[in-house]
Amino acid sequence: MNIETRKLLLIIAGILAVTLGTIGVFVPLLPTTPFLLIASYCFVRSSQKLHNWLMNHRLFGKYLQNYIKCRAVTKLTKIISISVLWITIIISFVMIENIYARIVLVIVLICVTTHLGMLKVMEKE
Repeated sequence: MNIETRKLLLIIAGILAVTLGTIGVFVPLLPTTPFLLIASYCFVRSSQKLHNWLMNHRLFGKYLQNYIKCRAVTKLTKIISISVLWITIIISFVMIENIYARIVLVIVLICVTTHLGMLKVMEKE
């Protein structure tokens, strides 16, 4: 595979990852952070312009920079993330009657809450 084809595929993968990460802001079973990290990985290897755009994005930029550099988030980000996660999982749990789906929801709730809880809190907001 030549370099241009590889760069194009990485750009496409990065755009797809940003799209999924954005959807993940609203859908608790779709994680935002891993997709944004994948997008950053793809863009840094294919397009400095897109990588700069992502790292300076109005909504995701500061969050990504904090996460990559310090493995930390702001206190507000942590509170909002955990709150939205719990609210949406509880609503989903009540609406879904399938026991296996409920088990998956509980596992996701425990794992994501644990991960978010373990992240350091940024001293300065």
